[in-house]
Amino acid sequence: MVDWKYISTNSNEDSVNDLVRTGIAGLDEVLHGGLPRQNNLMVEGAPGAGKTTMGLGFIYAGAALYGEPGAIVSFELDAAKLMRDAAGFNWHLEELIGAGNIKIIQTSPAVLLSEFRNPDGAFAETLRSMGAKRLLIDGLTPMRLYADMHDMPFREDLYLLIEGLNRLGVTTLVTAERDESMGAVPAHERFVFDTVISLTRAEVKRRVQRRLTVLKSRGQDFIAGSHTMRIEPNQGVHVYRRAQSRPHNMHDQPTSQERLSIGSKAIDDMLDGGLYKGSVSMVSGISGTGKTVLSVQFLSSAIAAGHKTLLVSLDEHPRQLARNASSLGFDLDGMVDRGELFVHYESPLELELDVHFERIISMVEKEGIDVVVFDSVAVYEMTSPDEVADYLYALATFFKDRLATIFFNYESPELLGLSQISEELKGSHLVDNIILLNYVEISTVLRRAIAIPKVRGSRNQQITREYVIAEGGLVLLDETGNNVDPNGVVPQLPFSSYYGLLSRSPSRQSPVIEDAIAQGTKMPESVELPPEAAT
Repeated sequence: MVDWKYISTNSNEDSVNDLVRTGIAGLDEVLHGGLPRQNNLMVEGAPGAGKTTMGLGFIYAGAALYGEPGAIVSFELDAAKLMRDAAGFNWHLEELIGAGNIKIIQTSPAVLLSEFRNPDGAFAETLRSMGAKRLLIDGLTPMRLYADMHDMPFREDLYLLIEGLNRLGVTTLVTAERDESMGAVPAHERFVFDTVISLTRAEVKRRVQRRLTVLKSRGQDFIAGSHTMRIEPNQGVHVYRRAQSRPHNMHDQPTSQERLSIGSKAIDDMLDGGLYKGSVSMVSGISGTGKTVLSVQFLSSAIAAGHKTLLVSLDEHPRQLARNASSLGFDLDGMVDRGELFVHYESPLELELDVHFERIISMVEKEGIDVVVFDSVAVYEMTSPDEVADYLYALATFFKDRLATIFFNYESPELLGLSQISEELKGSHLVDNIILLNYVEISTVLRRAIAIPKVRGSRNQQITREYVIAEGGLVLLDETGNNVDPNGVVPQLPFSSYYGLLSRSPSRQSPVIEDAIAQGTKMPESVELPPEAAT
């Protein structure tokens, strides 16, 4: 026998057209503000996907944050277990129950359905007396199983449930089990509910990954697609909307004539005066060529010009970064202490792009950051190969809308020469500037070379220059290569004697050259062989 206790509270009458804020972090953003009032929402998913946690958060937020009392109907978990689970997220239901803002009702599908057949039954009277605005029914599956066991048409019971909920005038969240091994949720269940949200749980590379998708929601627009979802301490469900869905104004993107120094006058000259403010640059090169050094050099120069900066590190821990930078005269710790530089580090093993994106843009917006370095985007490619292109596009458009200047570092797999920036990424069209760093082997000595093949809106120097890593970062040597570099090394051969930075890659040779070499035929007069091919 259900104890239908009368509980009353004060609440304001809201317009039917108002949106109900779920109070679940990130979900209201996906729903463009919340749910239409009096919508019936079904949350479906496999065991452990987070359905009950989402339902508890919906009821708790209504009572604790928005002055909307709510009731919880449970067929399987008793009140003590529900309160224990809620307490794990710092939701103290006992206080709200004592204040008359929440009621937990443990019953059976048979009793609940019989109550819905009676518009003036005890259940309806209880909700009216407490001024309930929200209702959680956990869950729909026991009701279906009850109907199957008694050879009853569940579809009729389902319509009876929806009709009863509409009469009550509450916004309802109903959970439903979805076990892929037993087939999907029956289609008619999705048809009768106003809003349907699907939760999934999967193991990816030995860690759990949860996703949320809004399948439909009558009477409103929403952000479609798959969003990352986490169950977090002291918060419960947290939805991180997919990174690529960030809006941007395609018709009014800001631009600037202002240029930022990269931290080297010689490299600025190669760039035709530096980097445009609000541009996106990609620095590509194999490990050891100085990508991180150039990034720190650029950040230091930007700080000196009055910019706030951020270094997103995925390859090195901040302590190691600071140690290595100090050997070249860069005081990263001092920059951080003065609030000029922010360093965000995440382990690649736990990286989820939607979560990572949210943390970065929140920091940028909060601190007013306008210069950002990502070191290195190859980690994104490694952890999320199917999502990295959309993610980088979202980053580029977000920062361009803010007129922020960003660096993408990318580790090339090629030691000598360069045939392509990335085999999988195909993202060079997103960037305004491309800087190539690589090794050049002359005689028995490995020397470093820089080339800048792309600078949008600029007359960049189409030459390859030699550089060394010294105090202050990357230092370009003169074009003859005969001078002594800052480290005291005297190059033995002129740098200009080498054929070129890109020529070592076989795929960069002309097909005419390759065919001629393979067939042993005479070369056309307009085609010149590189020195190594000529020999």
